[in-house]
Amino acid sequence: MTQRSYKATGINLKSIPMGESDRLVTVLTPEKGLVRAIAPGARKHKSKLAGRSGLFVINDLLFIKGKSLDKLIQAETQRSFPGLSGNLAKLTASQYLAEIALAQALSDQPQTELYALLVEHLVRLETATKANILPCLTQATFHLLALAGVAPEVFRCCLSRAQLSPDISDPNWQVAFSVTAGGIIAMAELKRLEQAQLQQIAPKVGQHLGKEESSKSGSHRQRAKIISP
Repeated sequence: MTQRSYKATGINLKSIPMGESDRLVTVLTPEKGLVRAIAPGARKHKSKLAGRSGLFVINDLLFIKGKSLDKLIQAETQRSFPGLSGNLAKLTASQYLAEIALAQALSDQPQTELYALLVEHLVRLETATKANILPCLTQATFHLLALAGVAPEVFRCCLSRAQLSPDISDPNWQVAFSVTAGGIIAMAELKRLEQAQLQQIAPKVGQHLGKEESSKSGSHRQRAKIISP
């Protein structure tokens, strides 16, 4: 290897056409973090980089360092995830996870934990049954957000701060989730919040209805005057 070249293992998180036959790939590597590189000729049918530059393919890679974009010159596939690309729901879920990873990954810095966590959840997602796709996505999203330090609150009610203890024996036990509050809300607190909001809204609704009824009454009186003999 020359001083400008380097090796890394990475998973393709984004792959877009570039020029006549190239691809621009965004690769998450545990050693170098996020790498954006040109895969020359990757869109040609006979290119060795064609399939290896596809989405969610893990490769042993050889890059040449560039000023703005690196150049991918060699790739040997470790594994791929055909079960993701062959299922629309799984593909959508995996792309969502990829976007979260892309949003928090850094370039030129090791991203070992992020890389391992993402690959682990893609493996789970690929083998998930139809009923388990959403639970797998939810768990993966939580873990990725937790790694970034922005996980939602799931252990305490965001309103009362009371510890939440799921009643496993009750199949109807529920909690609510509030994006605004930043996590879980106990159902009792949610009902209190809804009642308080209704109490605030009720006087305004009453005033509005009162004006509407008055307007309707005036309208009826006007019409009555017009048609009266």
